[in-house]
Parts: sequence; structure tokens; C-alpha cells
Amino acid sequence: MEDLGHVAWPPPEPIRTERLVLREPEARDRAAFIELLASQKVHAYLGGPRSRDELERELPAAPERWPGSFVVDLDGAMIGQILLRRATGHRRPAAAGKADLGYLFLPRAWGRGYATEACAAALGWFDCTLPGEPVVLTTQTANVGSMRLAAKLGFTEVERFEAWGAEQWLGMRSPATPSR
Repeated sequence: MEDLGHVAWPPPEPIRTERLVLREPEARDRAAFIELLASQKVHAYLGGPRSRDELERELPAAPERWPGSFVVDLDGAMIGQILLRRATGHRRPAAAGKADLGYLFLPRAWGRGYATEACAAALGWFDCTLPGEPVVLTTQTANVGSMRLAAKLGFTEVERFEAWGAEQWLGMRSPATPSR
């Protein structure tokens, strides 16, 4: 995966929605990143969590910053992360070179519409920043919540394939598809 190339980063202002702020990672987010990456629930469809001890040793004091990486902030605390990165070396030719949407949210934030709100805002930023570019999303078909979110965001199925021991779903959102 690569960053989004010549995109001015970070955006001049954090992206604000009705309830959330999408911003760059900061040192104060380190504990939330560790919680996110060590969560069995979060990584149930992503190959499993990483060891908390390993994360404590390996994660820098200030999380890495790169174009397309947003912390999702609710009332001053990180509840998730959104990644928009160039899909290079993707397993599926239909996705290669396109922007790829990824997201992780802490379980305590699930079921409240935060992922839909945050991803729609990130896609809106993307559409303004790189107009005319499609976005892809890959998830396991067994991940019902992620499949619902993809549909709400306007992604349509391109193909299904087997990888990592499970059926995967590849969707694409054309730039003409409005975020909902």
C-alpha cells in the first residue's frame, strides 16, 4: 500500500461531522491504537489481534502520520481509524492502483453510526481532493457489519474471492456515487 501521492497533508482543517472529528494521529492516541490493534473483536475478520506486549514495545510514542490516515475522534478521544491508501500489490487486479478504504473502530463505538458518519466524511474529503477517482473496499463476506457499511457508503460488488482462509468481498465506489 502506498499513500495518496501528491495530496496536501494534513488537510488545512480537521474534518468535522455532526458528532466526530477526523484528524491526524497524535501522541495522546497511542493507548487507543494499542487497544484497537490488540482487540480480538476488532480483528476477528482481520487475521487476529496483535499481542499487547508486542504493541507496547513496537509502537512509537507518537503514532505514524501519512496521507489518508485519519483518527476518528469523539469528544476529544480516539474511537477509531480510517485509512485511505493506494492499493498497490493488491490480490485482485480490479483494485490495483485505486484508493482503498479501510477502517477500525473500538468495540465500544460499534452500533452508533460512527463508522458510517466518519467513512462518509473521509470519502467526501477524498472526492474533493482527488475528483473522479474510484475507491475500493475489501472485507470478509462473514463480516456482516462491514458488508452493511459498504452498502450504505455506495460500494457495489466487483467480485468475491478466497483469501486468508475465507471468502472476501471486493466492492467499488465510483466517484459519481454519493456518500450517504
